[in-house]
Amino acid sequence: MSDNIIEIIKNKKARFEYEIVDTYEAGIVLKGTEVKSIRQKKVSIQESYARIKNGEAFIVGMNISLYTMGNYFNHDPLRERKLLLHSYEIKRLTGKLNEKGYTLVPLKMYIKNGKVKLELGLAKGKNIRDKRKTIQDRDMMRDMQREMKMYS
Repeated sequence: MSDNIIEIIKNKKARFEYEIVDTYEAGIVLKGTEVKSIRQKKVSIQESYARIKNGEAFIVGMNISLYTMGNYFNHDPLRERKLLLHSYEIKRLTGKLNEKGYTLVPLKMYIKNGKVKLELGLAKGKNIRDKRKTIQDRDMMRDMQREMKMYS
């Protein structure tokens, strides 16, 4: 059985701002108009983060725009949405998030076999020196690709 994956949005800023230690795949509890807006790619995960409250995981600050064809059944664009994770994953994340410097950030959103999924990253903040190193590495890779292209 092959996985049918449609990528909706990627959080490029998260990989620059944070060092990703571990990744998790989570489902999201959504309303119908939210799913329709996501399929139209009218969603932003830039300023969002995940937190664990009372043994349940929630995504906070994710903006799903109002569905244009929706009526009074339309959703609240910035509401907290429940994430669907296994209980052992939530316990592991709770322990890690209680340590200093760790946070849970969304890396990308995609549709897998008809279900909206969110890839979460357990992340530790980078300092200025690490960010400069990331920029330097990216520039070196770009230059190498350009050189390879010239000689092929």
